[in-house]
Amino acid sequence: MADINIQRKKSAPSPWLLVLLAAVLVAVAAYFFLRSDPADEPAPPVAASDTLGAAAAVDQAARRETVDGIPQGDTTQDAATAAGSFETAASLATQAASDPAAPDYARNGLQKLTGVLVSLTDRDDLRTPATTEQRDNLTSATARLGEPNTSLRPGFVAAAGLIRAMQQKAYPELENEANTLVSLAGQLSGRSATAPEQQQNQQFLTQAAAAVRVLSEPAQR
Repeated sequence: MADINIQRKKSAPSPWLLVLLAAVLVAVAAYFFLRSDPADEPAPPVAASDTLGAAAAVDQAARRETVDGIPQGDTTQDAATAAGSFETAASLATQAASDPAAPDYARNGLQKLTGVLVSLTDRDDLRTPATTEQRDNLTSATARLGEPNTSLRPGFVAAAGLIRAMQQKAYPELENEANTLVSLAGQLSGRSATAPEQQQNQQFLTQAAAAVRVLSEPAQR
């Protein structure tokens, strides 16, 4: 009797498995086709303060480098000149008459004095090699007034020297006052820790304000 080869019928794959596989393929395809390109994403907004700050910095640098296409000089001198445009003999006198024991009385007074003196050196009748040299000495001596423990004495001495240079150029009637200021500046310690030092600072600034008031007026011809 012949043998009959009986093979078992293979079971068909579950339809749910096919459905699951199809769903996975669709999800993968959707991910690659629908995901956003990073290059298309909008840039984060820039804060208005950052924009204004950057614009101010660029404008300040441009002003420092050129004005109407003319290269400018030392930035320390430029800063002092800018400060001088806001200082007057009256503002200096007001500072001199304030409380000499107040914090930064002498420092503020020297800054105001520097500003107005540097501004005066721009006048044609006061611009000489001597006043230019004394102006440069003053701006150099006061360039670091904002730093702690900086002595004020070099600034006072340089300011007195610039006042005397201006006096010698166009104000002969101020000779005694200018010489007195040079002498007073040489006696200052550059500090204001004690009452005598505070009084000396006020005396110098008061007399300097009086001299600046005269220098601010046209010279007598």
